[in-house]
Amino acid sequence: FPSYGSFISTLNHKRESAAANSFCVRLFSVRELPPICPDVRQKHRISIDVLPPEVKARFFSEHIIPIRTKTAKEFQDDVERATISGDWKQVHDFYLTTFDSFLELNGAFKPADTQKSVLKGIINSLLREWKGLLKCLSVSQNPQYTSPATYVIYAHLLRQIAALAETDHHFLMHWFKKLPQKRFKQLVERLQLFITTRLFPAKPEELPPMAKCSWWIPSATKVLSLLNAANTISSPPIIPFTDFYNLTLDHIDFMEDYHTWQAHGNSNRFTFCQFPFILSTVVKKAIIQRDSEQQMISMARQTLVDKVSRRQRVDMSLLFLNIKVRRLQLVSDSLDEQTLKKKLKVTFVGEAGLDMGGLTKEWFLLLIRQIFHTDYGMFTYVKESQCHWFSSWKCDNYSEFRLVGALMGLAVYNSITLDIRFPPCVYKKLLTPPIVPCDLDTTVGMATLTLDDLQQIMPDLAHGLGELLSYEGNVEEDFYTTFQVFQEELGVIKSYNLKPGGDKIPVTNLNRKEYVQLYIDFLLNKSIYRQFAAFYHGFHSVCASNALMLLRPEEVEILVCGSPNLDMGSLQRVVQYEGYSKTDPTIRAFWDVVLPFPLELQKKLLHFTTGSDRVPVGGMADLNFKISKIDVSTDWLPVSHTCFNQICLPPYKSKKELRQKLTIAISNAEGFGLE
Repeated sequence: FPSYGSFISTLNHKRESAAANSFCVRLFSVRELPPICPDVRQKHRISIDVLPPEVKARFFSEHIIPIRTKTAKEFQDDVERATISGDWKQVHDFYLTTFDSFLELNGAFKPADTQKSVLKGIINSLLREWKGLLKCLSVSQNPQYTSPATYVIYAHLLRQIAALAETDHHFLMHWFKKLPQKRFKQLVERLQLFITTRLFPAKPEELPPMAKCSWWIPSATKVLSLLNAANTISSPPIIPFTDFYNLTLDHIDFMEDYHTWQAHGNSNRFTFCQFPFILSTVVKKAIIQRDSEQQMISMARQTLVDKVSRRQRVDMSLLFLNIKVRRLQLVSDSLDEQTLKKKLKVTFVGEAGLDMGGLTKEWFLLLIRQIFHTDYGMFTYVKESQCHWFSSWKCDNYSEFRLVGALMGLAVYNSITLDIRFPPCVYKKLLTPPIVPCDLDTTVGMATLTLDDLQQIMPDLAHGLGELLSYEGNVEEDFYTTFQVFQEELGVIKSYNLKPGGDKIPVTNLNRKEYVQLYIDFLLNKSIYRQFAAFYHGFHSVCASNALMLLRPEEVEILVCGSPNLDMGSLQRVVQYEGYSKTDPTIRAFWDVVLPFPLELQKKLLHFTTGSDRVPVGGMADLNFKISKIDVSTDWLPVSHTCFNQICLPPYKSKKELRQKLTIAISNAEGFGLE
């Protein structure tokens, strides 16, 4: 049996007499422990008749109290004498005899005559101690742990919790799951503060030397992982996953930690990469970029060596991905490029200008806009969910889907935020698996998706399937459907069986869950497999890094498209001015108008100026947002240069005029002109 509790919980209330030895087996039960997982249910109870002899415990028919005359005071005296003499044999033997005997343990809980026994005192002390420790752990404002000087106590508590058996961790995780949100968040914040204080102590002399307490941070991080696991299995999560980020770690160079993790994996050697939930997207992006750069430098070095060995001319431009494109053949020219894991340098044929970042961003914006246009046929736009999805039409060449995947990888590699509207399940599929399999025949992108994922793409269809699952009548007679679906492809309706012979298998109350799951798998996986496989390999051809294993699907989306959380106050603090100063009346009027804007208009302003309504991973500071003065009539509307994240304002005379002109501009602009 895995634990004593599970053994006891299987015993029944009945008694069998043993005549020969005058013994009886006293069967009893205790309150069952909660299951490790909420879906686990006890299927049957095991009768003691089928237990092997070694686990059958015999009890005397009469209550026999173990004779332990030693009191707690006498035991304390033994401990003091052992401390002085160094001879712990007597204490050791007492522990060994007592705790190795089921009778002794059982006798400790018998009534009054043993109330003063040493065993009773020890057990009660242990219970009080652990109850107090758990209380200290859960109460964030406990003064014992708010001062770094008392962190030694806290560290030992964390060490004991981290060292518990896996089964105990499961119980503790489910206990954390039941905590109120406020208390749960306080626990997370207290652990984060502990880690931060140990890494960057304000007064190092208040803490032991790092060499003597190297186990502090691993212990705290392991306990934090239990809280993260409890948050993950909760639906909905108790707190956002971003609350587990320790932003202090953003200031540490993690490449050594990353290389250690690559070399040793999830071994006993601690690295933060073993616990990626604690690392912010900023850190993970930096790791991916540095890892990709090192791979690029390695490839470039090999190319240089090969050229020198063949006495060929060395061209340093091989360090960059030099793309030359014609505006009228944008997609076909972009497809001609092969080695993509390099820094981009874009040139538009027939146009003068050096690429200092603006041409690269313009290339991204134009290419994404053309590829995702509904007339192009690669993606369909779902109005209900306001997102794009892969077209299911079949063709002989899926290279353009590979190009889109590569574009997303290049955007991460070159710190470009793309205005792409993919549903969250696309990023789940991109990480299935996170590393490209060595066997090219291995399926990729076949994620396990649910009705919630379909809801984010096709809400009407998801609602209909949900109604099917909850229908209380006769599904077979009332719905009259089979395991067959129909899809329109280029104006032609085609039918597909969800399982062999599906057109002849009716959907019933018993098999409707299977039908819904197969339907979802067909729509989101199988019907677009070749398109998505090309897309998957395109993305991983650029972002081929083990660091992808550190990412959540939501974090991949943030790396590609930016964060939806806007903070105009932060933008005001980091904005750059050209022709204006922050004290000019036009600038003061601008911020007086923009800061009270509703979120929708703030997003439109950001989209008007940068080409995306999202914020890059590094925050507003990474936008390089610029407000420039344009000496034209105040009848003009504001103008933007999305390639440079720049908005140009005429010197408007009043706040009312600025609000009116700015609202018109940002509400009617699309792409590179007014429509």
